[in-house]
Amino acid sequence: MKLWDVSTGRCLKTLQGHEHEVWSVAFSPDGQMLASGSDDNTIRLWDTITGQCLKIFQGHVSWVLSVAFSPDGQILASGSDDNTIRLWDTITGQCLKIFQGHRDGIRSITLNPQSTVLASGSEDQTVRLWDLSTGKCLRILQGHTNGSVVYHLQPPRRYPGQWQS
Repeated sequence: MKLWDVSTGRCLKTLQGHEHEVWSVAFSPDGQMLASGSDDNTIRLWDTITGQCLKIFQGHVSWVLSVAFSPDGQILASGSDDNTIRLWDTITGQCLKIFQGHRDGIRSITLNPQSTVLASGSEDQTVRLWDLSTGKCLRILQGHTNGSVVYHLQPPRRYPGQWQS
């Protein structure tokens, strides 16, 4: 895996460690860490300055297809082809929770700005909203005809002229 300076096209770092293809990467909010999910069923946490691997998260039994940080960078979420989502403590490396309910691999995950809700998109053609504190599924959004992908989760906006109760 390589880190590039997009303004110059120069390779800054080569990060070596995964044994198979990398499917997903995410920078921590402060840019100091990079998480990567791979076909080797692991997530690796990298120092973006030194290029050193800080931690290896193990627990998924299939490919890790998606990774996402909480806004404070203390939690890392991972979605896998094993149909589970795991929450990890980025300091200790401990698995905090396992979310189960999807019937196929999780292609994408994202957390809301308050780190209270996680959204997951799956090959089972659903998007699920999860309560981070309880681990319970809050809602299942159905109707997709292909695998579902979630890019961003935010509260509703107030638009000019929108009536407020």
